[in-house]
Amino acid sequence: MNDPSPSTPDDLRSSLRSSLERLLRQLSPKQATQAVDRLIASYRGRTPTDSPVLRDQSDVAAYAAYRMPATFEAVRAALGAFRARAGEWAPRTHVDIGGGTGAATWAVADAWPEGDHATTVLDWARPALDLGRTLAAEAPHPALRQAEWRRQPIGGALALPASDLITISYVLGELTDADRESVVAAAARGAQAVLVVEPGTPEGYGRILHARQQLIDAGLSVVAPCPHDGDCPVQSPDWCHFAARVNRSSLHRQVKGGSLPYEDEKFSYVAAMREHPAPAENRIVRHPQIRKGQVLLDLCTRDEGLRRVTVSKRHGDLYRAARDAEWGEVWPPLSAQD
Repeated sequence: MNDPSPSTPDDLRSSLRSSLERLLRQLSPKQATQAVDRLIASYRGRTPTDSPVLRDQSDVAAYAAYRMPATFEAVRAALGAFRARAGEWAPRTHVDIGGGTGAATWAVADAWPEGDHATTVLDWARPALDLGRTLAAEAPHPALRQAEWRRQPIGGALALPASDLITISYVLGELTDADRESVVAAAARGAQAVLVVEPGTPEGYGRILHARQQLIDAGLSVVAPCPHDGDCPVQSPDWCHFAARVNRSSLHRQVKGGSLPYEDEKFSYVAAMREHPAPAENRIVRHPQIRKGQVLLDLCTRDEGLRRVTVSKRHGDLYRAARDAEWGEVWPPLSAQD
């Protein structure tokens, strides 16, 4: 997804990658494999729980190696779409619910590199908070170095400080139905803007749909990915999701048992805010299909629901833009609207 915010060097990505490399070297192959296997089962929804998934230092280290790069990229992509419509809005305060080792907190710092917001990370797993604090201590962004890491149960009794931005990423699937409802409701009451990210699976998308409706009912407007606040036109067995490219280091490939130097993290999300954002654009919800002399784009539109459009050579600059368009971006591109 394109991000109109000022481009920055890969300082945060590089810093996070280097910190995770050092972390991985502290784990034995057996420790890493056992912890990752258990975490995969929890992440894929085979181990419902109402207690922390991360139980000890081995779990936390394995999780950080296994999930932090992908979570960072997914949240960062969603924040890019949010910024495209939020304009000059920027958070002065940020709360990361269930933030664990802090991947979403790193993504927020990367999305607003020019800002100096205050961040509070809430999680019920002390080992995760300790590791997150350690990783953030050497980060190049002041919001990470100065973040507060607070132990707190994530559920019905959740107490939130007032905040401009609240992020809830890859958390709802760990909660009971009642706690899930309470957490989203608390976020909707306590923030100017809320971002919820879940795995790009039918189950994850179902949780996003429910959270989306809660946010709308609480008076927030959907900012992304939807171009409207109406009913979602994507119906079962289909589901709305996107992808973020994650570059893998050699150690990362070893932990994940992969051979490719990259992976695509599939995710579903909703971003909403109290201020009325700029008018929404159509969004590309499938990989564009490039044919000879034309590009087929599947769009979620403001007024017509799901619609396929064909952009051909006769459209000139728009055709060239369509050939470069990516899944998850707005259409037409911002450059074509000037």
